[in-house]
Amino acid sequence: MNGIITDIQKFSLHDGEGIRTTVFMKGCNMRCLWCHNPETIRENPQQAFYKDKCIHCGHCDQCPTGARTILGQERSVGEVFAELLSDLPYYLSSGGGVTISGGEPLIQADYCAELLKLCKDAGINTAMESNLSLPFDNVKKVLPFLDTIFYDIKLMDDQVHRETTGVSNKHVLENARELARMGISAVVRTPLIPGITATTENICAIAGFLSSLSNVHAYELLNFNPLGQPKYEALGLCYSFSGQKPLPKAQIHALAQAAQGFGINVLYGQE
Repeated sequence: MNGIITDIQKFSLHDGEGIRTTVFMKGCNMRCLWCHNPETIRENPQQAFYKDKCIHCGHCDQCPTGARTILGQERSVGEVFAELLSDLPYYLSSGGGVTISGGEPLIQADYCAELLKLCKDAGINTAMESNLSLPFDNVKKVLPFLDTIFYDIKLMDDQVHRETTGVSNKHVLENARELARMGISAVVRTPLIPGITATTENICAIAGFLSSLSNVHAYELLNFNPLGQPKYEALGLCYSFSGQKPLPKAQIHALAQAAQGFGINVLYGQE
């Protein structure tokens, strides 16, 4: 089986426990205004142009500097698994493993399920990062082969969720409840977007919802990441948060304290 991969990142330390390799699947059903990985949104490979790398040599078809590059590559499950398996000693020595991310990996759920099964059969710890906004039929395909799922709850207000991500949060909340009913180990994240998700009202609403879910081990607040802007420029896209800085530590701490008031384990300050 083949799928479209954006990147494979080795020695990742923020996508689960220990040293991990993260597979970034291409394609996402959301259109978050703040997305810091815009190269993963479109499902098909696409060309990017980093003008600061261009030396005007005229060899665009075989660009020697990487100024012109294709984002996304069709790769078989077996090929990707072989690359993941090469780092098995690091996974075992650090308590790490493999994380599948995106984009939204569940768009390619069958591919992910096959890859995760190979990892599990090889004794590799597995995790997935998802926006959880697709029907549960997609989600359940990967569950037998997952040790942990990391998923986002960005906003509890459905109208604002639609306005800023392009989709409803209905599936997100329904799927979160179903994962809890099944006892699937989960970590929930909220990206802290100034003026949108990073409000006390929103964080408390999410924390209150999570307090009713017995399977959630941690709630992680992720500071706004401004590093995606060059990617937008390379893809010829408009970036809505140009010049926006990450939230100050004091503001994140205050939001974390508000969430902790609901009796849940809150993590922050890692990004």
